[in-house]
Amino acid sequence: MSGGVTSGSDKAWSDRFDQGLHPSIERFNASIGFDINLLQEDLDCSIAHAQMLSDCGVITSEEGIEIQNGLEVIRSEAAKGLFQPTLADEDIHFAVERRLIALLGSVAKKLHTGRSRNDQVGTDLRLWLRRQIDEFDLELVRFQNALLLQAEAHRQTLIPGYTHLQRAQPVCLAHHLLAYIEMLQRDRDRFQDVRTRVNLSPLGAAALAGTSVPIDRHKTALLLGFSDIYANSMDAVSDRDFVVEFTAAASLVMVHLSRLAEEVILWASEEFSFVRLSDRCATGSSLMPQKKNPDLPELVRGKCGRVFGHLQGLLTMMKGLPLAYNKDFQEDKEALFDAVGTTRASVEAMSILLEEGIEFCTETLASAVDSDFSNATDVADYLVSKGIPFRDAYQLVGRVVKSCITNGILLRDLSLDQWKGFESCIEEDLFQRLVPKEVVAARISEGGTAFERVDEQLLHWRTRLGS
Repeated sequence: MSGGVTSGSDKAWSDRFDQGLHPSIERFNASIGFDINLLQEDLDCSIAHAQMLSDCGVITSEEGIEIQNGLEVIRSEAAKGLFQPTLADEDIHFAVERRLIALLGSVAKKLHTGRSRNDQVGTDLRLWLRRQIDEFDLELVRFQNALLLQAEAHRQTLIPGYTHLQRAQPVCLAHHLLAYIEMLQRDRDRFQDVRTRVNLSPLGAAALAGTSVPIDRHKTALLLGFSDIYANSMDAVSDRDFVVEFTAAASLVMVHLSRLAEEVILWASEEFSFVRLSDRCATGSSLMPQKKNPDLPELVRGKCGRVFGHLQGLLTMMKGLPLAYNKDFQEDKEALFDAVGTTRASVEAMSILLEEGIEFCTETLASAVDSDFSNATDVADYLVSKGIPFRDAYQLVGRVVKSCITNGILLRDLSLDQWKGFESCIEEDLFQRLVPKEVVAARISEGGTAFERVDEQLLHWRTRLGS
């Protein structure tokens, strides 16, 4: 038996093997079902490698051009749906090489000189993920802009602020939404940080020890847009830190999406009634005709588990692997592909929800911030301004709130004489301090919810996002 892995019909790896794989093991071993996603990157990688081999004199200039043209033919065939790898191809790398040999004959067999599938697949995966990060950043910017538009529309709208899911203090709704823009910016920064480590070329590290062929690794790195090369060939073929890092960063995106999704779900309930969902972003019940369900944010909340699971799976896969390459690495792709797809789809869905699927019920919100004790801290601050130590003021207001609850009234319902019964220094000006908008406006510390501070942040993000 002869021909090896690029013979087309043979199943053996090289002439060292006499038999092909067992059919069930062939299916178990193959990755063509999912690494077909790397086709364009594999073609780019091989074109750069062929150019470098030609420039270094490993193959002739004519051979380099012929191989590069052949690879472009495969790209064209793929665009037309004519390139259809099968299980016999095992993976995208062999599929391309076999098709190239079918097109060009013997000269195509020179392409794999000075490289291994180990550094080839690592290069392809980095090229693919680098592009995904760049495209994903645009999705995150879209989501930030969707939040910013809602914030701009509600710069004077108030909403109850919560701690422990208990009413705490009223805040500007724009301030609440701006918090998510900050989270997303950290997500974007994390992805850019990951990208710096994605953008290293392992090509030319070969199987694990480099090659005796006189190649130029910096040349292929330059052709493929990498910023540098891996300094150690064993590290180059066995590093999947960047996959784990990306999935960890994606997990944090999903955490942030899920937090907002949970709030939308609560806000859309009859118990809150802070928002209404449009028909385009909600579903109904198959039994109860009155229902409008927040399926979109519920799905986003649920899909967190998929991305978190991929992160755990990748960490588990990596934890016991000896240097250098191991077939376990094949398990990185489905996890990464799904983590990217799930996270991007979730960001897009939440962007659409903010753009056209949600309406804030401003009257309900106004009523909510005017019917509780979330202005109690402002009474304490007022007393501090009168010279009373904060902890004493804190205790005094606690007694006032307790009395109001007993009598079924709010702080604003107390008369001045009743207030003076608790503390003689209280004057008429306290009542203005109890108005919800005044409560919000008073929070002027940097980063606070005061309207003037919110306007500063809106301008900052409008400028930064180019909105």
